Amino acid sequence: MTNRAALTRYAWLSIGAALATISLKALAYFITGSVSLLSDALESLVNLVAAVFALWALHVAAQPPDDEHEFGHDKVEFFSSGIEGVLILFAAGSIALTSVQRLLSPQPLESINLGLILSLSASVINGVVAWVLLNAGRRHDSITLEADGRHLLTDVWTSVGVVIGIAAVSLTEAYWLDPVVALLVAVNIVVTGVRLVRRSADGLMDRAVSGADRAAIEAVLEGYKTDGMQYHALRTRCSGARRFISIHILVPGGWTVQRGHNLLERIEQDIRAVIPNAVIGTHLEPLGDPAAMADIVLDRSEGGEDS
Repeated sequence: MTNRAALTRYAWLSIGAALATISLKALAYFITGSVSLLSDALESLVNLVAAVFALWALHVAAQPPDDEHEFGHDKVEFFSSGIEGVLILFAAGSIALTSVQRLLSPQPLESINLGLILSLSASVINGVVAWVLLNAGRRHDSITLEADGRHLLTDVWTSVGVVIGIAAVSLTEAYWLDPVVALLVAVNIVVTGVRLVRRSADGLMDRAVSGADRAAIEAVLEGYKTDGMQYHALRTRCSGARRFISIHILVPGGWTVQRGHNLLERIEQDIRAVIPNAVIGTHLEPLGDPAAMADIVLDRSEGGEDS
């Protein structure tokens, strides 16, 4: 199992990248006066705030279960990614407001070449760190790291768009292109923010495991049917990197408790082999008992569920 506390080093890397890119992009804005570069710098400021939240979330998620949080603290990662999504939307609004003001009063740009060099340097930093975070997020199943990486990657493409817009201004002297590009940047940021908020909301609402994970669980269970076993009421949910799985196992009524227990132990072990970080709850029931078939509906809040 991944040492979740060790993941905070990636958040520190993101914080360092945000500080470096804010400095470069802010300098580029002051040199050129480009509102596109200002929008880029504002997004990097959001990156810094998001990275700090990510550091906090990863620290909390690494804490073991306690008396008040018996299922652990993993779900806090969805709060982090949701906050990042909201911050992205806030940055988009600020960029759009600044862009409209500049569109109404276009201004010439200065020292364009130096500004572009600084912006591209910041993009290289973001690109490298985004690649590291995305790979770490997938490898360690951390939505916090993945969200931070995707945000940085969006920042890279945003910077590319800004550079293209400034280059177009330099070639055509059509100063209105600068705020128009900034508005397009804002739209791109909104899309990213909305996606992050929606995914975070899904996680907070206990979304089921992916189709591939469910198929892997069912494949394990199907392999045990030759022992006279049946199953139903398979329930799953995701909480950060953890997968919570609940399943009812039906066996012949003549089995001993020990035999049934041994079967459940083997099933749980095999499921954990294909679903890392799985917390599994099994419930043994006798085949042929009508009461065993009365608790298979999704909502069992009123009777039936006694495990």
